[in-house]
Amino acid sequence: MSRASKLTLLGTSLFAVTTVVFVHFQQKFEKEAMHQGVVRDMEQQRIKRERQLDFDMQKALEEEYKKGQTVSQSAIDIPNKALPNR
Repeated sequence: MSRASKLTLLGTSLFAVTTVVFVHFQQKFEKEAMHQGVVRDMEQQRIKRERQLDFDMQKALEEEYKKGQTVSQSAIDIPNKALPNR
């Protein structure tokens, strides 16, 4: 084989190996990034569930407290301006 053909074979082989290694590491990096995204999404869902449970508990407590209170609706509807000044 001539020197030019040997250099061409070496260059193309080196390019092919470099491409395979680059693609391998690129896929590994993307897979790790996707995994981190899944972990982040799961954490956000957990926080959302906790907040919803807190909201539901607060709503239940509010309903329980409202049952025990006797506030007339007419006193709530009167704006402050309509009350006579004494």
